[in-house]
Amino acid sequence: MLNFIPEPAKALDEMIRVTRPDGTVAAAVWDYGQAMEMLRVFWDEAISLNPATAARDERHMPFCRKGELAALWREHGLQDVSEEALTIRTRFVSFDDYWSPFPERQGPAGAYVGALADSEREELRRRLRKRLLGDGPDRPIVLGARAWAVRGIVPRRGASVR
Repeated sequence: MLNFIPEPAKALDEMIRVTRPDGTVAAAVWDYGQAMEMLRVFWDEAISLNPATAARDERHMPFCRKGELAALWREHGLQDVSEEALTIRTRFVSFDDYWSPFPERQGPAGAYVGALADSEREELRRRLRKRLLGDGPDRPIVLGARAWAVRGIVPRRGASVR
């Protein structure tokens, strides 16, 4: 969630403030740039249709690359900082299951779809379906997803937090 907060450093400071000494502060952010295949496929097709869309690609969001959250944790004085890749498979029962969040305007990709003209939305939908299913019938779709998870320990009071 830190990549959606206007002032993530202040949010982290507050998490540290309300956590007891020796307590853990943890967070995770999807790897939008490489390993969140659901959105990689989406943005790759959107950009192929309209290259000006590249600036909206979620790969540009903060903290979604390896090491970024851990660096923030260290900058704020958290101790024993560790980062781990969390990898899952996202399963969709059909193409419509994959597509349905986008017209509902969920997340940045959904906001993009919501702003498209009907013909542009349908062309994007058609291209995504072809990319995910080829010319074959509808079927379940399984895509990989990775998040970067970080955790750190709040130092004892009196120790430097920042």
